[in-house]
Amino acid sequence: MYIIVGLGNPEEKYLKTFHNMGYIAAGDVAAKLNVKFKKKECEAFIAEANIGGEKVIIARPVTYMNNSGRAVKQLLAKYKTTADNLVVIYDDYDIPKGKVRIRPSGSAGTHNGMRSVIAEIGTQNFTRIRIGIRDEEVNIPIINYVLSEVRKEDYELFISACTRAADAAIALASGKSTEEVMTSYNG
Repeated sequence: MYIIVGLGNPEEKYLKTFHNMGYIAAGDVAAKLNVKFKKKECEAFIAEANIGGEKVIIARPVTYMNNSGRAVKQLLAKYKTTADNLVVIYDDYDIPKGKVRIRPSGSAGTHNGMRSVIAEIGTQNFTRIRIGIRDEEVNIPIINYVLSEVRKEDYELFISACTRAADAAIALASGKSTEEVMTSYNG
């Protein structure tokens, strides 16, 4: 079993913001697996899929970004699995816009949603798929930047990055090793 969590904020006003890259990518995962977010449990919207006979849960927490860990902790408990079977997709200001980076573990960096996940589940040892959002041309405080909408001229770049992140998550849930997925999708 895998749990794929896309971090973001649940309100419509955040839909096209940089901070919702994880939500968008989780939606791409669900679409590619031909499932819909049909129920709400564990403080998240949930879609259930099956890959090669293995159950895959795709989740979008409704706790808002800074409390994402609450939903992740509840999901791991409900589905009786560990962080070894967790993939978290999120935006990362420390990576140039449009780049995708997969890592098997690590710190939260500057990301409050990831700080919450790590604090709640008590480990940094889970796979994360980071979608780069940093734009060298924009010079505003991070909090204002992550909550701003993606510029029209960058929209296709971010849609492509979210699609690559979704493909990487599906590859992980299909049984490919983190190293294989990193080789195929990092960059």
